[in-house]
Amino acid sequence: MIALENVLVTYGGAAVLRDCSLTLAAGERAALTGPSGCGKTTLLRLCAGLRVPEAGRVRVDGPVAMVFQEPRLFPWLTAERNLALVTPEPEAWLARAGLAEAAKKYPAELSGGMRQRLNICRALAYGGAALLLDEPFQGLDPPLRRSLTELVREHAAGKTLLLVSHDAGDLALADTVYCYRDGGFVREC
Repeated sequence: MIALENVLVTYGGAAVLRDCSLTLAAGERAALTGPSGCGKTTLLRLCAGLRVPEAGRVRVDGPVAMVFQEPRLFPWLTAERNLALVTPEPEAWLARAGLAEAAKKYPAELSGGMRQRLNICRALAYGGAALLLDEPFQGLDPPLRRSLTELVREHAAGKTLLLVSHDAGDLALADTVYCYRDGGFVREC
């Protein structure tokens, strides 16, 4: 379960999220959409515990895995070792993402799309009760988007999923879409 109650977040004195409330039941799949800079990523960061609101409460039951817009990989570890941090089966995950040949390569030796696939696999392999996805498929070509969308759909079954995207195709992962309005997110888009 993810619950935000009357959350306030400001940047430079300007409110980004204002009196924002949102509740997702365990296993619910939701997406956030809205203009750039409206607070979608900030809301994910609150849920991940990476930001504390100035007011209000955030509650997330269980561990959280997050896919950032830009991959957050350990540059001194190979692709295989980045995955081995969270799973005893890194080879299987690399194969699922079409990265088997990249197992011994370091992130700097991978293309942006390869790094993002590795990033997604690491979050999925970690498990956790909730999966937070911030523009996870941006920069990937259409066939890769489709295969990774299916991988996420398969491995996020039963988890609470919160996705941020500007791409209408990505929103198909969600059962409910929340749109930005007046400092928060509402169901009526």
